[in-house]
Amino acid sequence: METMSLDEELKVFEVKLQHLKLDYEKYFLGTRPTEPAQARSEVQKIVIRWSNTRITNTAHRFKFNSLNGRYQAFKRQWDNILRQIDAGTYKRHVFKADLRDRERGIGVPAASSTAGSSASGNAGSESLFETYRDALMATGQNASGLTPDKLQRAIAKHESAIKQKFGCDKVEFRVVVTDGKVKLKAAAA
Repeated sequence: METMSLDEELKVFEVKLQHLKLDYEKYFLGTRPTEPAQARSEVQKIVIRWSNTRITNTAHRFKFNSLNGRYQAFKRQWDNILRQIDAGTYKRHVFKADLRDRERGIGVPAASSTAGSSASGNAGSESLFETYRDALMATGQNASGLTPDKLQRAIAKHESAIKQKFGCDKVEFRVVVTDGKVKLKAAAA
């Protein structure tokens, strides 16, 4: 009876793993709106339960180890792609953003517009302002109320807080576009 239930469990595990793989592929292509976290946790529970159980039948143990190995490989691949999506460097998303920009007639790639610049230098803050303004326009956001003085005041406010928090003398800002939103990233220098 136990052999039959284990055999059935392994078949269910294989089917769930295949469906999970397809769900992640749909998610990465953009046809599925959310990550299949619940299905992933169900598969993870099966893996944990059978990893902590002694499987005496060699064929069943081999089958479980094979499926578990496939799951672990998929998991590494999915986590890597999710990190790329969070960082804005996932190739499919970058390609789609570039296509949209070309359709709009915009020459600035929206995936990774970065410009290292110091907030204290006047020439540096001008190029930072231009980069920030260009990135806003490239992503279709309103840049009409933005002036170099407004941006400089906002940077100075954040710069003093960062210097105080991290105890550094210099803070560098750069423009980053993530998920279609323009942001200033600060780094202690």
